[in-house]
Amino acid sequence: MVKVGKWIAKHKVLVLLIGLLLVFPSMIGIAKTRVNYDLLSYLPETLETVKGQDIMVDEFGMGAFSMVVVENMEMKDIQKLEDEFSQVEHVKDVLWYDDVADISLPVEMIPQDLRKAFFKGDATMMLVLFDNTTSSDEAMDALTELRKLANKQCFISGMTGVVTDIKNIAMKELPIYVVIAAVLSLVVLELTSGSFVVPFLFLLSIGLAILYNLGSNIIFGETSYITQALTAVLQLGVTMDYSIFLLNSYEENKKRFPEDKNRAMGHAIANTFKSVAGSSVTTVAGFIALCVMTFALGRDLGIVMAKGVVIGVICCVTILPALVLFFDKPIEKTQHKLLLAKMDKPSAFITKHYKAWILVFLVFLLPAIYGNNHTKIYYNIAESLPATLDSNVANDELKNVFDMSNIHMIMMDQNMDSKEKQKMLNEIDQVDGVKWSISMNSLIGPTIPDSMIPEDIKKIFKGKDYELAFICSEYGSATDEVNAQIKAIDKIVKSYDKSGMVIGEAPLMKDLQDTTDADLVRVNVISIGAIFLIIMFLFKSISLPIILVAVIEFAIMINMAIPFYQGVSLPFVASIVIGAIQLGATVDYAILMTTRYQRERQRGKDKMESISIAHKTSMPSIISSGLSFFAATFGVSCYSQVEMIGSICTLLARGAIISMVVVLFVLPAMFMIFDKLICKTSIGFLGDRKAAVK
Repeated sequence: MVKVGKWIAKHKVLVLLIGLLLVFPSMIGIAKTRVNYDLLSYLPETLETVKGQDIMVDEFGMGAFSMVVVENMEMKDIQKLEDEFSQVEHVKDVLWYDDVADISLPVEMIPQDLRKAFFKGDATMMLVLFDNTTSSDEAMDALTELRKLANKQCFISGMTGVVTDIKNIAMKELPIYVVIAAVLSLVVLELTSGSFVVPFLFLLSIGLAILYNLGSNIIFGETSYITQALTAVLQLGVTMDYSIFLLNSYEENKKRFPEDKNRAMGHAIANTFKSVAGSSVTTVAGFIALCVMTFALGRDLGIVMAKGVVIGVICCVTILPALVLFFDKPIEKTQHKLLLAKMDKPSAFITKHYKAWILVFLVFLLPAIYGNNHTKIYYNIAESLPATLDSNVANDELKNVFDMSNIHMIMMDQNMDSKEKQKMLNEIDQVDGVKWSISMNSLIGPTIPDSMIPEDIKKIFKGKDYELAFICSEYGSATDEVNAQIKAIDKIVKSYDKSGMVIGEAPLMKDLQDTTDADLVRVNVISIGAIFLIIMFLFKSISLPIILVAVIEFAIMINMAIPFYQGVSLPFVASIVIGAIQLGATVDYAILMTTRYQRERQRGKDKMESISIAHKTSMPSIISSGLSFFAATFGVSCYSQVEMIGSICTLLARGAIISMVVVLFVLPAMFMIFDKLICKTSIGFLGDRKAAVK
């Protein structure tokens, strides 16, 4: 590796030229990678609700719908608006009461079921049906056009509106995320590094790595907006360490080879690659653990971030060395005093009072466990958006005016007897929270022959094999009430038609909750197991993996317990990914200190001296790393209007600080107490010269 390092150092201009040229295909890749804004689309295809959505598109030519509330408008104007909506590209149909009755007929004279469904006071509701899925570009474009046609008297609700608002916010905020993360990281680096120029080189190198990572996502075709929004922030936070390692190694090797900077950098590259390759494995393992989720968003984020870490390592030993050598003179001219240069006194205080930190650990352990296990999680995606957005305003209006929050769809065998269909719907009408049901029978009556059914009605309700019915619910998505309602409706449907399905936004979110609850356990077990094995292999020890994982898991539980004691609910995505990411990204702090502790024990020093040296030498790097990770995520957490992203960044920022503090205070105390056990359960821990175990 030294030869490779020397070659990179010698050909620094060529390396930089290649690095800059790679920007162009990366930008093309970014532009051509589609961003998916619908989290529900990541549910497993094996679920009945997902299969039902596909059947809807194939048989009925529609995959999404929006409920439109129109207030204080003349009937003729509403009909005109309906016609305008119908002309919008990718709107399959608009269902309103004029499909079954003439608008000249007084509202009071139409059937009660229809009146209840379509009218409430001075307000009326129409159902806009799209010819594509909820998050498709076509459906979102159509929704945007509907909003242009609508006026202040119209409120367009539904998941397509939510997804469109997410897209609009994310596109606006994403560049700002990067700027905020970069600026705050720059501030931290300027305070913790020894040169004013170095932080800019760090950010340039990592920035190129981020571009390469985002550009290479074209191989997947698309990524989620969560992945797109977090990639730059996370990659900046978790790979900054590698840059710090390289510079420190370069400064050490310059003392060995003062007359040959290329040679010094060659050795620095070799040393850094060895250290960083080992360090990055735990981070990659944390992200790869997300890939075991049945909810495919985990795989999307996990693969992209694991790829980002690998690309970050490559750039650290190629692009950054070339930049450092190219700007060597400006670096030397802008040297300044290190903020974290002397940590001997605080380190000595911490290690001396190790019993107090163990006591603190024991005091906080049970509250941390309890809070972690009782933090509330919400699954309604719309709740992660500001209440002032069009979609949430429309949803509130729908609830306030019509006392409804959802429409479920029932897909039943179209050959089912008409009387059985009506009997089934009558039973469904009696389920708690069901406001009304609309089917072809309710619109035209069960006795009308098929040949006499109007074609515009038939194409909405009848497909090749299935017939549709719409069920109105007063319960909001992802609530215990609506989940119980869906279960009850599904039971009724299955009793009449075993092939029948209950689909729609709320059923999908119910499946989302069931799926991600299982994923949470699975991801945590896999990430802990993988990192345990890596640490065991790295240190050839049984006890050290237990200690290190326990320390970081304690930090994670504190982090996750804080929302409980704040009375705050977390979005489901944050609760799933945070454990694996925080464990994978911050266990490096513990590994860094443990490596030096092991080295000093192998050199024959006693436990107190070994722990003291390990603590004071690793303390500056741990603080710098923790603060950098905090800086990269904190600003985004404060700025983002999408709570899904803001919550993840809040947890990561807070988690970085908590992990840093716990490692600095609790880990050396663990070494003090369990040193004897560590030495007995670790191969070659004391080296050839066995020190007295004290």
